[in-house]
Amino acid sequence: MSSTRHVYRVYIRAAPAQVWQAITDPAFTRRYFHGIGFDAPPEAGSAYTTSMPDGQLAVDGVIEVCEPPYRLVQTWHVLFDAAMAGEPPSRVEWTLTDAADGLTRLDLVHGDLARSPLTWAMVKDGWVWILDGLKSLVETGETLPAETRNEPEPIGDAVDEWHRTLGIQANNSIWELLTKAVRTPEEDEDMVQRAYASMYHWGRAARRGPENAARGEYMLARVQAAMGRGEMALHHARRCMTATRTAGLVDFDLAYAHEAMARALEAAGDHSAADDELALALAVPIADPEDKAVLDDDLAIPLR
Repeated sequence: MSSTRHVYRVYIRAAPAQVWQAITDPAFTRRYFHGIGFDAPPEAGSAYTTSMPDGQLAVDGVIEVCEPPYRLVQTWHVLFDAAMAGEPPSRVEWTLTDAADGLTRLDLVHGDLARSPLTWAMVKDGWVWILDGLKSLVETGETLPAETRNEPEPIGDAVDEWHRTLGIQANNSIWELLTKAVRTPEEDEDMVQRAYASMYHWGRAARRGPENAARGEYMLARVQAAMGRGEMALHHARRCMTATRTAGLVDFDLAYAHEAMARALEAAGDHSAADDELALALAVPIADPEDKAVLDDDLAIPLR
């Protein structure tokens, strides 16, 4: 999932061999990488450590790929912070490409961060500074001056943004399974797990509001109904309606709350009540034409 990784690209006016040296040689990295450098030259299949100038360990892991001067893949486990040290390793991939004569395209992907929110938050903007510093050093021989403005986003706020990103992605990914004509039992379970994952992340997300709780319960009701689990679908549909009514939500959210009830009641075998709820959903005024078009498409999917 793209939201569990960070992707960067920078063009550097130098040959790949020069950029490779700047990435792997401590004489270079200590100048732009907060003083950090490899303790031994990276070698494919070998464990590695990096350290600060005072000898404090910074990062450790395994070099998975080392193909100078074009590709370096390393697992990444932070050691300099106790909380981040408790998170599982992530993965950093460096790819260098000849973009033109004397020009290198450097692509960096820091992935496998789904279970490492603190590392995700720290490196999100941290890599921007590192890559800009690398480019400056290689092209000019000078490092960047110390940053005095634009303080980085607090880690706590960034973690909340991480939850928001994953909540959106988990929710949106459900539709690829929900709209399939035929699903396997494994896909059904995957769909439910995505819905609960979305609800979990929305409960901790930045800028969350009552509508997020209502929409999370809607999706749980919808997937449970799609699987014929009437009792569970009704449980979440009622929670969706309660959240919607309590927060005074109208328009789009109210219509979908009625739709959730309709599909849950249908899955539970109460066809008459399901039809009544569907009629209520259709009767809700929708101000935005695009919202109405989306709702109409969903309500057009037959209950039975």
